[in-house]
Amino acid sequence: MKATFVAAAAALLAGGASAGHVQHRHAHDLFKYAKRGNDTGVCVPGCTTIYSTITGSAIWVPTPAPTTSKSAPAPVVTPSTTTTAPILVPTPIAQTCPTPGTYTFPATTVVVTETTTVCGASTTKVPAGTHTLGGVTTVVATSTTVVCPYATTETQAGVVTAVIKTTTYVCPSAGTYTIGPITTVVATETVVAVPVVTSYNPGTYTADAQIVTVTETNYVYYCPFTTPAPPAPAAATAAPPPPPPPASTPEAPKSKPSPPAGGPIQTTPQMGMTYTPYNTDGTCKSAEAVKADIAVIASHGFGHIRSYATDCDTLPNVGDACAEYGIKLITGIFINGGGCDINTPDIAEQVADTVAWGKWELVDMVIVGNEALFNGYCSPQQLANLIVAVKEKFGAAGYTGLYSTTDVTSAWIGQDVSAICNAVDFPCVNSHAIFNHGTKPEEAGDFVAGQLEIVEAVCGGKKGYVAETGWPTNGRCFGEETCPGKEQQAVAIASIKEKLGSKAIFFSYCNDDWKDPNTECQCEQFWGTETLFGTVFTAA
Repeated sequence: MKATFVAAAAALLAGGASAGHVQHRHAHDLFKYAKRGNDTGVCVPGCTTIYSTITGSAIWVPTPAPTTSKSAPAPVVTPSTTTTAPILVPTPIAQTCPTPGTYTFPATTVVVTETTTVCGASTTKVPAGTHTLGGVTTVVATSTTVVCPYATTETQAGVVTAVIKTTTYVCPSAGTYTIGPITTVVATETVVAVPVVTSYNPGTYTADAQIVTVTETNYVYYCPFTTPAPPAPAAATAAPPPPPPPASTPEAPKSKPSPPAGGPIQTTPQMGMTYTPYNTDGTCKSAEAVKADIAVIASHGFGHIRSYATDCDTLPNVGDACAEYGIKLITGIFINGGGCDINTPDIAEQVADTVAWGKWELVDMVIVGNEALFNGYCSPQQLANLIVAVKEKFGAAGYTGLYSTTDVTSAWIGQDVSAICNAVDFPCVNSHAIFNHGTKPEEAGDFVAGQLEIVEAVCGGKKGYVAETGWPTNGRCFGEETCPGKEQQAVAIASIKEKLGSKAIFFSYCNDDWKDPNTECQCEQFWGTETLFGTVFTAA
C-alpha cells in the first residue's frame, strides 16, 4: 500500500484539524517517564552513496529558494532528461484567501489510471538555524545495504526543483540512518517545504465543493482530495516483477484479511469510553472503585473501554471488570518523549506488563502511541518501527488482534505517514470539535466525521475509528458560539453519537481534577461526561 499524506491533504482550517494548536494532555502526572531527546543519526562518513536519477518529470516546483536557504552539497550528476507533460495527480489544491470573508471553492475530480509516483511536498515550521530535513529514515540491525527512492532538490539557473532519485547506502553498522535529507539554513522562524516521494494508486479522486469562512489575511486553504474505495485489480498482462530487495526494517506479521467496509471491530451504538484509574488527587483507584466505574459504563451501552497505559494496575483491574460486565478493552502503549523504541525503558516496561497480564481474549485493539507525532515524540518511521516491534512481542505471546496508533488530523496530513499506514490495521484520529474555531456544539458530529474521513483517505481508504472525542464543560471559548459548558457538552456529544457513535470513543468518563488547570484552553480538568449517563448515554 502506497498511501501518503497528500492524497487526502489538509483540512487545516482554524488551527489544523481538531486539536492542532491547543492540544490537551492525557498522560498521568505520576508516570515515571524521563524526557530525553530522540537520537536519529544522519548517515555519516563511512556510508558509500551511489546516486542514480529516475527519468521523468517532477511535478512539484517550489518557489526559488530565498538567499537564506541552501541545499546540502551533493555529487555533480548529469542525468538524461525527457520533457513530458505534467502528470495529473490529486495533489492538494492550495487556495489563497487574500482578505477575511466567505469563500466558495468548486468541486474538482481527478482520475488516475495507473499507479503514479511523483515528488510531493510536506511543510514544517523551523526556528532560525541549520536544519536537516526530509529523506527516508531506516533502522538497521547490522551492516546493511539499503536501496530506496528518496526525494531531494536540485538547483538549475536559480530555480529549485524537487526530483526523485534512487540511492544505494552501505550502512556500516547497526543504527538509525536518514537517507537523502536536505539541509536548510534559515535566519528566522520559517515554514519550509520538504520534498517527499508520493505515490497514487489508480482511482477517481474528488475534492468536494467547500465553503470556508476566513478571519485572516492571505490565508491559504487546502482542498483535500479523497477516493471512495480502491479500484478492482486489473487482470495480469505480464509476469510479476522480481521481489524487491530485503527491507531494512523489522518484518510485520502477515496481513489479516481485509476488514468489512464499516470497520473491523464489532461495536455498539456507543463504541467506547476512555478511562484512567486515578482519584481526584492523582493517586490510583482501588480495584473496587474501578469495578464500580466500569459497571456504570457497561450498563449504559458502551462496548469498549480505552486505556492509555499500564500504570495503576490498569490491565488487571480494568480487565477483570470488563470481563465481569461483558465489554472489551482497547489497550495502549503510551509514549511520553523519553524515546520511541521498543527498548526505551518506559515502553519496554509497558510491553512487559501487557505480556505478563496476557488476557488477550479481552482485547480488541492495541493503540501504540497517543499523539506521538503531534508532540514530536516520534518520526513517522520511528513510530512505524515501534508498532511492528510491538506486534512481534505481542504476537509471540499469543495476541492475534488489531493494531493502530492515534493522532490529531494535522499530524496525519503534515508529513509522509505511509510507513505508519502500512504498519497499522487502520488509522485512528483524536478529534475535538471545540478546538475548531467557530464550530457550534450541534455541528460537532459533522466536524469529527469529516476529520475521520480525511485520515482514512490518508491511509488509502482504510476504515478507521475516532479514538478520542468530547466537549469540555468549562474553560475558554474558541469563537462566539464555540464555548464549553454543560448544555453545550450535551448537545455536542449527542451530535457526535448520532453521526458516528459506533466508530467513536468518547472522552472521558469523569473529570480529571489531578490535571494542570493552567493550560491554554483552561479545560484540561473538565471533560467528564458522567452527567450525560441516563440522558445522552442510555442504558443498554
